[in-house]
Amino acid sequence: MSLKIKLIILNYLEFAVWGAYLISLGIYLNKMGMGEDIRHFYSMQGFVSIFMPALMGMVADRWMQGQRVLSLCHTLAGLFMLAACSYAIGAGEAVEFWPLFTLYSISVAFFMPTIALGYSVAYAALEGDGQDSVKAFPPIRVWGTVGFICCMWAINLLGLHDTAWQLGVSGALSLIMAAYSLTMPAMKVANDDSRKKSIVEALGLKAFKLFLNPRMALFFLFSMLLGVCLQITNGYATPYLTTFQGIAEYADTFAVKYPVILTSLSQISETLCILLIPYFLSKFGIKRVILIALLAWTLRFLFFGLGNPSGGVWLFVLSMIVYGVAFDFFNISGSLFVNQETDENIRSSAQGLFMMMTNGLGAAIGMQAAGAIQSYYVPSFEQGETVTQQMAHDAIAGWQQCWYIFAAYAFVVAILFAIFFKDSKKPVEG
Repeated sequence: MSLKIKLIILNYLEFAVWGAYLISLGIYLNKMGMGEDIRHFYSMQGFVSIFMPALMGMVADRWMQGQRVLSLCHTLAGLFMLAACSYAIGAGEAVEFWPLFTLYSISVAFFMPTIALGYSVAYAALEGDGQDSVKAFPPIRVWGTVGFICCMWAINLLGLHDTAWQLGVSGALSLIMAAYSLTMPAMKVANDDSRKKSIVEALGLKAFKLFLNPRMALFFLFSMLLGVCLQITNGYATPYLTTFQGIAEYADTFAVKYPVILTSLSQISETLCILLIPYFLSKFGIKRVILIALLAWTLRFLFFGLGNPSGGVWLFVLSMIVYGVAFDFFNISGSLFVNQETDENIRSSAQGLFMMMTNGLGAAIGMQAAGAIQSYYVPSFEQGETVTQQMAHDAIAGWQQCWYIFAAYAFVVAILFAIFFKDSKKPVEG
């Protein structure tokens, strides 16, 4: 088997693990009467992303080969996710928040570092084979998104999207990934001099000096503010779509019966929009591309609020399409900005700081805030409660208010970014 095929399988499995539950978990939690707790499950991914990737990366740098750390993390993530599934299936309708949340949280804590570790394993393998990772990796990484989409579709088509079995699928795939990781080329462990680095250096905390530069401090602040948007639709899009089940005219529509498949259009759009970034960057520059991303987030939420599963389903589809612009144009362009504007001796640490502000602090704060808004506007239903059409209408009206608030938030951030952020080509010294 060629190295390219091996790495394609690695990326496919890595993101299939995530795709098994990331978009559909909210449906199950809502069904179990834990709709108000969705925010806690999704914000946990942000909280653990603040420190776990750095800690596991330090282990891979100092003491253990990267592919073995990747395997270890997937083993633990898989076992705890299977334990979460086993508990939930055994408990049935009596499932409780704390046992499920605890097992899930431990699993997620070990899964989140595997994304960066998987990248490191792939880069090392390509470079060890004499290939240019910058050119060779993107076509390989696309298959990760394909794996995510395929698993989403399978979960929905098999009818597992509103059951705890989605967690079992994720756990099983994680254990397969753990075994497969050990077939990857061995990575080097740091030499003795590298091991003498301080914990501050090893965790990339030196990059925090960038906050002393007003322009970079402003950029990282906006990164956190935009990061607030990242997990909202992952957690709440499918529970919102399934709310339409309570209304007779929408109950048999595609969007209601297959909400996960409809939502997967977002990931398809994400894959395609990556190809547009070089043109947009050369045409408009980094600041305008990031501004386009912020406006796309506004439309992402607005279209959700305006659409419906019947005559307005095209608005849902548009929301999925603009997601690719919203996600890619900021995450990739923001990463390029950090790469351009920082000196090479702190560049890797600065990238870690960028990820911490967006996928860590921003995403965690965003889910907690979104959950509070959802709890205020959307009526909650007890597990097993018969939902009347009027109750469903009231819930949808509440959801629409939430989407409009989220859209207004993104629009305000876009205006502030346009006013206050100033571009510059002067690199920041390390």
